[in-house]
Amino acid sequence: MGVSRRRFLEITAAASAVGAIGSTRSLEAMAAQVGGSTKWVKSVCRYCGTGCGLYIGVENGKVASVKGDRDNHNVGLLCLKGFLLPQIMGAPDRLQHPLIRRDGKFVRATWDEAMTLVAGRFREAIDKFGPDAVGFYGSGQGLTEETYVANKLFKAGIRTNNVEGNPRLCMASAVAGYVQTFGMDEPMGTYEDIDHADVILLIGSNAAEAHPIIFQRVVRRRENNRNVKIVVMDPRVTPTTRIADLHLAFKPGTDLAILNAMAHVIVKEGMVDEDFIKTHLVFGQGTETDKSWDDYKAFLAEYAPERVAKEAEVKAEDIVTVARWFGEKGRKATSMWCMGLNQRTKGVWANNLVHNLHLVTGKIGIPGSTPFSLTGQPNACGGVRDGGALSHLLPYGRVIANEQHRAQMEAIWKVPAGTIQPKPGLPTIDLFRSLEEGKLKCLYVMTTNPGQSLPNVNRYRAAMRREGAFVVVAEAYHPTRTSELADVVLPAALWAEKEGVYGCAERRYQLLEQAIPPLGEAKPDMEILCDLGRRLGHGALVPFKTPNDVWDEILVACKGTRYDFSGMTRERLRQTHGLFWPMPTVGHPGTQLRFVKGDDPLVPADHPYRIKFYARPNDRAVVWLRPQQQAEELPDAEYPFFYTTGRDIEHWHTATMTRNVKELRHANLESMAQFHPKDAAKLGIKQGDSVKLTSRRGEETFRVKVTDNSREGLIYVHMHDPDRMCNRLTNDVVDPVSRQPEFKICAVKVAKV
Repeated sequence: MGVSRRRFLEITAAASAVGAIGSTRSLEAMAAQVGGSTKWVKSVCRYCGTGCGLYIGVENGKVASVKGDRDNHNVGLLCLKGFLLPQIMGAPDRLQHPLIRRDGKFVRATWDEAMTLVAGRFREAIDKFGPDAVGFYGSGQGLTEETYVANKLFKAGIRTNNVEGNPRLCMASAVAGYVQTFGMDEPMGTYEDIDHADVILLIGSNAAEAHPIIFQRVVRRRENNRNVKIVVMDPRVTPTTRIADLHLAFKPGTDLAILNAMAHVIVKEGMVDEDFIKTHLVFGQGTETDKSWDDYKAFLAEYAPERVAKEAEVKAEDIVTVARWFGEKGRKATSMWCMGLNQRTKGVWANNLVHNLHLVTGKIGIPGSTPFSLTGQPNACGGVRDGGALSHLLPYGRVIANEQHRAQMEAIWKVPAGTIQPKPGLPTIDLFRSLEEGKLKCLYVMTTNPGQSLPNVNRYRAAMRREGAFVVVAEAYHPTRTSELADVVLPAALWAEKEGVYGCAERRYQLLEQAIPPLGEAKPDMEILCDLGRRLGHGALVPFKTPNDVWDEILVACKGTRYDFSGMTRERLRQTHGLFWPMPTVGHPGTQLRFVKGDDPLVPADHPYRIKFYARPNDRAVVWLRPQQQAEELPDAEYPFFYTTGRDIEHWHTATMTRNVKELRHANLESMAQFHPKDAAKLGIKQGDSVKLTSRRGEETFRVKVTDNSREGLIYVHMHDPDRMCNRLTNDVVDPVSRQPEFKICAVKVAKV
């Protein structure tokens, strides 16, 4: 007997509190029964970097339902947000026609009027002030083809490297960490490592809420093998910590010391792999690989667990236990992390220290043993990281600063030698500061919401409305906290309304097929960018008619690089449920374990060892000596509380999509300030009171939630609420290497209102 849509939604709403854990099997089964004449179109979930495969159910030309793809890594499971995706398509705030700001108000415009204005303002700025007077700010949510076109248009057409994306806010430290240690970006393992791991270390990741389907896989691994140990390192108690065999709730900002203390125990107790160290590793401090194994052991001497435990306010025996679980010979260990590690002024160092644990124990490149960075957006890897759409990058491992790399891309893009400027462009925070200073005149924003998501956001909201600044926002919804600041808002097609490729956290590229036409006058971002290119005189550079045209060029751009996926044809993507790179030939099955002989086609079959870190000099990865350093801003007498932010399961990023889902809008959209009961008692506040939180950058008012999830002295607010914006308070100081802001830690004071 079938289940009506209303009943299905009622059930899913009731299940929101339990999220993905254990409940989605029944929900998925019910979803499959919705509708009888449905056309199913293969696609990928629109939310986080997990990249769950799904089918879009189309009825009468509209997205009516979704069901999980049983042949994909998520084996048919979807989290609640994924199940409720159909509601985002026809939401009341979908923008269906261009808007232009006139006399302070938005008025409807034709596409030609809007694009003539945009192209005219960009041309005027370029002619008067040079190419670096304009910039592009994209997203890990854009399709690979869209991001590629933007990158090509701005770097090879307009000739500015001011091309950035919001992965700078979430994943840049992971990128730099991988590059520093292994010579190139991206995890070497896949989600299958979870199924083989004996120890799973989650650090700086609330996977239960941010990556529910990956967390489910962790839970299944634990259920199937009671000897598996789960370790969670996080200052807060979260749904993820509920399954932990050991939760290290450390003082914010002391995780570098703990990771070094774990290495101290591993080395002291002889749990290292001496042969692996001699054959595959070098050691370094700063930027040079000028240290030795003995130097590293001496460096670790000051990180005795007893000393670090006092600094981190945890038990020394817990550090020792975690180190022994991780390092014990014969056990396979996988580590996973996310924004808690990356969004720091020492985010790159923290990534280095996780890699160190795997390298000195040799627990890497073996099924079940891998350091694995989770991602926050569905195409943060494929479109921006791999595709080189950041201000210092070029596609597929090339960098702006490398003359040979520039020449390669100029040849592929068929532009004269010297077209690509040798100086890297402005990373995100610097890009918006340039807008603030009046140096950047025009900014094109695509598929992201910096008016809410940037740290210290009041400052950059003012920059976007500065006299003389011209901001274009291509967006599916209006108003958002960014489109309300724009001069022109262009209606962008959404998810099921267009075709393209997403690359998820495990190097899996997947094709999203178009299921329905765009709503109203909305257009795919690729078409809008090509239109802009033609109007700026670069039509020959972006002649693309379809996403497939772009993909054909991308296969040329990647060929011969260490990312080589030139065997990943459109037809193969259409027929499969995701493919892993490297994949240099059409007949290659894809690479599960990168750098590993027999899996990775870039490792010669006659290589004498099982692993080859071929992106590093002498094929050797680096163990970095990274000392403990505190966050940039700590509590003091004036601002006595730690302030941190994060994600909740019901919503995604700035909630432009999830706020349009009835069941999610009514579940936890409002950001509340979470206080430990002892702090609440000291302050004389109780559940439901309103408080004003103030940092050195701004203030915001929240209702109070009293909970022992937070450490004493730590206030948590989720990031999703567009009305109570947590980022008015957060710190925009950045990691000096990755240029990623320190969202996770700052200091605030509290006043009852």
